[in-house]
Amino acid sequence: MKTFCVIPAYNEEQTIEKVLSEVMPEVDGVVVVDDGSSDRTFDLAQREGAAALRHKINRGQGAALETGNQYAIKNEADIIVHFDADGQFSASEIKDLVEPIKSGRADMVFGSRFLGKKSNIPWFKKYIILPLARLVNRIFLGVNLTDPQSGFRAMSREAAGKIKIENDGMAHASEILAKTFKSGLKIEEVPITVIYHDFGQRFSGGVKIIKDLILTKLSQ
Repeated sequence: MKTFCVIPAYNEEQTIEKVLSEVMPEVDGVVVVDDGSSDRTFDLAQREGAAALRHKINRGQGAALETGNQYAIKNEADIIVHFDADGQFSASEIKDLVEPIKSGRADMVFGSRFLGKKSNIPWFKKYIILPLARLVNRIFLGVNLTDPQSGFRAMSREAAGKIKIENDGMAHASEILAKTFKSGLKIEEVPITVIYHDFGQRFSGGVKIIKDLILTKLSQ
């Protein structure tokens, strides 16, 4: 089965080369979607041999992921993996996310920071933002998974075709969860390791996600 990795990137020139060097051996193809960066992210991605697409303006991570999904589908990907450009995920764990899809047990696989592997989650994020996001997901979207906002996920080609990401911003993670449940897709969670390099998570960011979720729900 052909596995493509979609990497949304915004001003990630400090990390994109290392991330690509680790991800590319694990998959059959990589597409970096440069979301309006003002640095060398796009050029470095091309130099490393990844397919590189570019948004002329910064549209948001959700928009970058949807652009990458469509590219992967057009290039006959059987499995699509979402992976961050900042180096917080472990490329060696990609095989753990795609295995349930390859074996036919799942259509969507979500990485979880709360299933046993140790992640250095900032205290405020771990005990305030993520539990609040989990509660909002359960109340507004009917979704109950251990990790409410994981960006490390894998999906089959069929699942990607059913889930069009419409929220350009950070609330896309919960949108994907909600549409996965609504579509009746087979779901698994697998433990992942997340290494945080920036502990500047602000409460306003969490509030923005929750506001986007509520507005998305009310507009349905």
